[in-house]
Amino acid sequence: MGHDLRASTHPTSPQGAPCPPRSGHSPSCLACGQPLPRQARRLCAPRRCRTCRRMSVESPSPSAAPRSRPVRRSWVWAGIAVASLGFMGVAVHDLVQGRSQPPPRLGALPDFTFTRQDGQPFGLKQLRGHPFIANFIFTRCPTVCPVFTQKMARVQEHTSKLGTDLQLVSFSVDPAYDTPERLAEYGKKYQADFTRWNFLTGDYATLKDTIVQGFKISMGREAGAPEDDLLSIFHGTHFVLVDGTGEIRGYYDSADPEATQKLETDAFRITREEG
Repeated sequence: MGHDLRASTHPTSPQGAPCPPRSGHSPSCLACGQPLPRQARRLCAPRRCRTCRRMSVESPSPSAAPRSRPVRRSWVWAGIAVASLGFMGVAVHDLVQGRSQPPPRLGALPDFTFTRQDGQPFGLKQLRGHPFIANFIFTRCPTVCPVFTQKMARVQEHTSKLGTDLQLVSFSVDPAYDTPERLAEYGKKYQADFTRWNFLTGDYATLKDTIVQGFKISMGREAGAPEDDLLSIFHGTHFVLVDGTGEIRGYYDSADPEATQKLETDAFRITREEG
């Protein structure tokens, strides 16, 4: 046939590949290069010296290595959990301490009396004994007032459990235009409960003095602006919380949801304490 059949009898390794043929020189260890002893020179024997084989046996495989990493990782997570609990404890302590401190007293309001949306006089005398929340608007305002009034309507809803014990008062900063009738229509537009929510108008100079000097809230009109220039009218957009004795207890930015929420919390506290 012409074929050399001796190749078919050549030994193969367990993986099926032919073992390297014998050569004339002495085989050496594949690991360290030292000559192998005679008894280790048989075909397909592991070509490593006794020392290297012993080292491979004594050296643990990766799978047999002690699993210290998961244990270390569990300790790390345990530390994080303990630290988190400590932080939460501090936060709760601070929250409780904050709640235990009533809103500060920031000064007493001067006496005032204006005209309510129903045409009746209304002022600090009628509010005596009732905490109230004040804001400052005008009915033809094209910018911030609609949003400011909507937020007061939301405060009315969120504090409804307090009933008439907590009053809401909206002062007009454009009293020449905002008649009692217009204020009544404006209040109805925002579903005002007139047993709790009062809209006041009156003499411009007196209103300005009460708002600026009493409430410490800005109000005015740009000098020389025409009457129909509504953007020339300016005023503050903070809610003011006043207790039943007429003392200011806090200012709350109406543009900040957290401040508005704090306003409601403080209003509940003061109303219940005084009730």
